[in-house]
Amino acid sequence: MNLLPLRAYYLLIVLDFYLVPGRFHRLYRRVRNSPVASVKPVPDVIEAVCSAINLACIWYPKEVLCLQRSAATACLLRRYGISAQMIIGVRQMPFRAHAWVEVTGQVVNDKPYTPEMYAVLDRC
Repeated sequence: MNLLPLRAYYLLIVLDFYLVPGRFHRLYRRVRNSPVASVKPVPDVIEAVCSAINLACIWYPKEVLCLQRSAATACLLRRYGISAQMIIGVRQMPFRAHAWVEVTGQVVNDKPYTPEMYAVLDRC
């Protein structure tokens, strides 16, 4: 767990390559195919992963958007044995798309009321 912020930072770098226009399907596939490790999760792993992602976002040289942050969070949580889902939602007025991560139906990397503000397009 000591290397968690470095792993988070590295994952942000890797996923940044998927954000090139026209490559969303690759990022989506990467998250969808990311397996949940068959290890027993350690206590407080969700908070540790979310904190590591937040720290990595602070030091990242570019602005990290919600899609990149949520994809990294979901993949990292799955690596540590947590069955996380990346949710992609949209609202019509004003139009806005957003991504967040849920574990057992609870938002872990955003405000708890986020699902009330967006219609869910997909869960992966």
